[in-house]
Amino acid sequence: MGHERHDYPGLVARGALSNDTGRYEAFQRDAPLPDTLRTEVRDEVVGRVISTNTSPDIGFDRSINPYRGCEHGCIYCYARPTHAWLGLSPGLDFETRLIARPNAAAALTRELAARSYVPKLIAIGTNTDPYQPIERDRKIMRQLLCVLRDHAHPVGITTKGVMVERDADILTEMGPELCRVGLSVTTLDDALARRLEPRVPVPSRRLKAIERLANAGVQVRVMVSPVIPGLTDHEVEAILRAAADAGAVAASMIPLRLPLEVAPLFEEWLRAHVPDRARKVLNRVREFHGGKLYDAGFGHRMRGKGVHADLLQKRFERACRETGLVSRLPPLRTDLFSVPGSQMSLF
Repeated sequence: MGHERHDYPGLVARGALSNDTGRYEAFQRDAPLPDTLRTEVRDEVVGRVISTNTSPDIGFDRSINPYRGCEHGCIYCYARPTHAWLGLSPGLDFETRLIARPNAAAALTRELAARSYVPKLIAIGTNTDPYQPIERDRKIMRQLLCVLRDHAHPVGITTKGVMVERDADILTEMGPELCRVGLSVTTLDDALARRLEPRVPVPSRRLKAIERLANAGVQVRVMVSPVIPGLTDHEVEAILRAAADAGAVAASMIPLRLPLEVAPLFEEWLRAHVPDRARKVLNRVREFHGGKLYDAGFGHRMRGKGVHADLLQKRFERACRETGLVSRLPPLRTDLFSVPGSQMSLF
């Protein structure tokens, strides 16, 4: 396993304020944080790259993650706890100690060629962002898209990164029958976004990416996720209007989720960045989850429950009607798929 280091000029902020040991470690480390943190990227050679799930409230059963960890540093990221599986911290380690899968495209080709493989939508970006800064140099996501395009396999992309514009040529070739992009916009306040999502392009730039993709013929869903009660929930209607004006055709919304280590990291962030709102936000989050900061139960973990959750859902649905955004798009096609190595894949 090799590794390399990168510095990204102008991207100096980090999301987490601490780096507590992961939950699987026997001992808690107590080391002072350095004044500056550089991004370390290690390579992981994989035999398989498609992950599967059986969750009843997720609209796909398979996904690909080109990277582990995410330099975007979103403080609320529900994927942070996965870094504990690597013996690393869901805090600053998640943002600075990344894993890249350079042979992901080759592994994908082998899996698609398996005699038992049945094509269904592959989701990319559901755990960590495929268009985080290191993709600029690694191009693993682009390689994956080339494989999917070459074999007419449907793909849904989730990202906050405007680097997706780079791959508009591939997405346009695949067309609306085989691909669509979900672009997350959490707030329209660029200053707040810089603190919530320190290495993500600001919302105004993401709206421009929606416009450019739409103009290229790519179907774009705006993802108002996460909605942070007491902090960003008042912006839902404005975000949907801005995204519709930019060319988005669909929308989705998920309230804030704080599983495992994310809860203390987010609380620490609140008290440092918006101390006057911290208590209100945490109390409102508890109202969404039956008195707890998070409830992982199927059926409501993606929507919340209670009066405020219901009201938020009604506001979202009304705003979608008013802006012409739909919550569901027709399923992508699987009948065009050509098995790698088959005669059809040569055409």
